[in-house]
Amino acid sequence: MIIGVPKEIKNNESRVGMTPAGVFELVKNNHKVYVQYGAGEGSGFFNEDYQKVGAIILDTIGQIYAISDMIVKVKEPIEEEYDLIQKGQLVFTYFHFASSEPLTRAMIASKAICIAYETVEDEDGTLPLLTPMSEVAGRMAIQQGAKYLEKPVKGRGVLLGGVPGVAPGKVLILGAGVVGIQAAKMAAGLGAHVTVLDINMKRLRYVNDVMPPHVVTEFSNEYNIRKYIKTHDLIIGGVLLKGAKAPNLISRDMISDMRPGTVVVDVAVDQGGCIETTRPTTHEDPVYLIDDVVHYAVANMPGAVPYTSTMALTNVTLPYVLKLANLGWEEACERDDSLKKGLNIIGGKVVYKEIMEAFHWDAIVN
Repeated sequence: MIIGVPKEIKNNESRVGMTPAGVFELVKNNHKVYVQYGAGEGSGFFNEDYQKVGAIILDTIGQIYAISDMIVKVKEPIEEEYDLIQKGQLVFTYFHFASSEPLTRAMIASKAICIAYETVEDEDGTLPLLTPMSEVAGRMAIQQGAKYLEKPVKGRGVLLGGVPGVAPGKVLILGAGVVGIQAAKMAAGLGAHVTVLDINMKRLRYVNDVMPPHVVTEFSNEYNIRKYIKTHDLIIGGVLLKGAKAPNLISRDMISDMRPGTVVVDVAVDQGGCIETTRPTTHEDPVYLIDDVVHYAVANMPGAVPYTSTMALTNVTLPYVLKLANLGWEEACERDDSLKKGLNIIGGKVVYKEIMEAFHWDAIVN
């Protein structure tokens, strides 16, 4: 199979779909790999690194799409890429369709085969290709939140860990999934007081078992959310519904209940956000104020640490890429139920019901 690795063109996205080590494995399996010139530089991988393991470097993104049977990338295609995608071409990446109807309609029109990293699902319900980026985003949420709590960037002027004689800051985490657990680890490590809310009692019991005493749990409901947002300095939105739009847990009217300088970091922004006032931002312009509350909603947070993120991503995607390349997408998905669940759009038809539900479509769209 011919595999193409284009350079990401989303704002400040420095990750790349495949490391040289990943390319090496594909070439070893007798596949041809084309990498766009400079695609890996942001992650610390250079053209010669790819050439040494057998990749062929092409100058433009158009050339990559034109020659490839399968495209392996990181972020969803943006408008400039829509017309480059070919009928029957396999595109393997993060799509997050439920948060973007224009993207969904564009991929339907392309008649490509769209397999979304974020909906590949193991038997136990875990999302193996989403997990490493959720781990990165969860940890980064605390780093960024701590920074934007500083007064020069309109935060409350609170040091999360406090100092002797001064109480630590308070962090509220919505969701005890991968993002929430990683955020809680980071916040607890800084010495902050952490409250984790979730509707899954098994997850809350897990948090209680593995976290230190200054991480506390409570059942998530509107009453508790309204109570805690008034007293916490940093609020992390880490709620995920597989392949679907995130629920709005903090409404517009609740923002005014927060103290000026409170920081909200909505990690769920890729899926539409779990805070009603969320709108996607970029690493170039990451925050905005509403009612003096600082909103951080960068849609590609792990892109700020591209070396770590690219390595972590290739670790988990490579076995699936190899399976797709060796068997073709139909046989690979037939043999692997986890990969089959990644199928979102096939040749102009939406085959993932959560996407249809997100847009209130009552039948498969084609």
